[in-house]
Amino acid sequence: MSIEFESPKPVENMRFMLQTVADNMMRPHTRHFDEHEHEIPFSYIEFMHSAMKATGAGSLAPSDEKKEEDPNKPKRPPIGYQLLANQIEILSWGDVGMYLVTPGGGLGAAAVQAAGSPEQRAKFLARFAGEKPTFAAMCMTEPQAGSDTSAIRTRAVLDEKTNEWVINGEKIFVTGGEKSFIEREQFGKGFIVVWASIDPSAGRAGMRSFVVEAGTPGVTITKLEHKMGIRVSDTAAISLSDVRVPFENLLGSPTVEKTTTGFKGAMATFDATRPLVAASGVGVARAALEELKKLLAEQGITIRYNLPRQKLTSIEKDVIDMEIMVRSAWLMVMKAVWMADNKQPNALESSMSKVRAGDIVTRVSQKAVEIMGPLGYSRECLLEKLFRDAKITDIYEGTGQINRLVVARQILGYSGSELR
Repeated sequence: MSIEFESPKPVENMRFMLQTVADNMMRPHTRHFDEHEHEIPFSYIEFMHSAMKATGAGSLAPSDEKKEEDPNKPKRPPIGYQLLANQIEILSWGDVGMYLVTPGGGLGAAAVQAAGSPEQRAKFLARFAGEKPTFAAMCMTEPQAGSDTSAIRTRAVLDEKTNEWVINGEKIFVTGGEKSFIEREQFGKGFIVVWASIDPSAGRAGMRSFVVEAGTPGVTITKLEHKMGIRVSDTAAISLSDVRVPFENLLGSPTVEKTTTGFKGAMATFDATRPLVAASGVGVARAALEELKKLLAEQGITIRYNLPRQKLTSIEKDVIDMEIMVRSAWLMVMKAVWMADNKQPNALESSMSKVRAGDIVTRVSQKAVEIMGPLGYSRECLLEKLFRDAKITDIYEGTGQINRLVVARQILGYSGSELR
């Protein structure tokens, strides 16, 4: 199978319509919502829910729906993750914080898609196609367990009398945690996916993820983080005290084996979603680059692409280099999501795209601020905000350092214990 570099027609149509949404409903409000942290009104969420449906983009969640196709027509290649990557890139171009409060399943739904049974996928993923905006989130990071997931202390114990899992622990830095868990009449039934150990003595082999539905007793949102960037989105700290969930809400097998198969199955979530986070970073980088070129044009500076490099000004060389970085990162994203769509192992490509996007979005936004000098550093234009929004791409969903380790292990054939 070969990768097509021309975007499928549905992707191009969706991009055109979503660009209108980003231009008119996101970009004009980006400064206001950045200054009013966590104050996104329900009217905006409702509009974005309707807009996503109207554009044909659907919800920002992987779909498990099998559509019937006309047997007389050529079979179309799968494009689900490619569609998601394009959606996320455009919405992040509009405003990455506002994209993160656009209804959809996010990492929580991706976990169900990656590790859930067909019955679990049918039950939980269908919610994101409903009439009400619905959210989901992943709860993994703990105060003592960031990149080292083996240090997770949250515990799930089976109560055999009631056939329920009882979960106790504390989670931090949960993107979308508040909207995914707090029940509101206007929202659909959301959920959080909580990572916990069912057998601490088994190490990573005992790690499992559990779907905890919105409103479940024992779950408390203890804090909303105040952040440098993506300020409109809610990043929550969550306490779990004797939280009871049905036995069937465990994603994967309840049997603890000597292998780390269960852990690897859950980690497959990240192989699918890291390129999507990378796509978000590319959107921010593209926004910074376009804002820079607009500001330069206003000062009478245009980029002369038809000259040899030695005849270009320093600014022209910088801008062209930035464009190369953005385009190369996007090609890496497209390769990783194409592989995900075609069910090819993509752990290497997934982490490579995340490393590249996290690197270039930081470098491009920083260089844009530098080129514009005091204007770039001021609040008169969006460059300083884009600079603040950029760094998170290199941090969440696996830091740049961790993803570099993943890449090295994949290329060199080392295990996690052999290369740290």
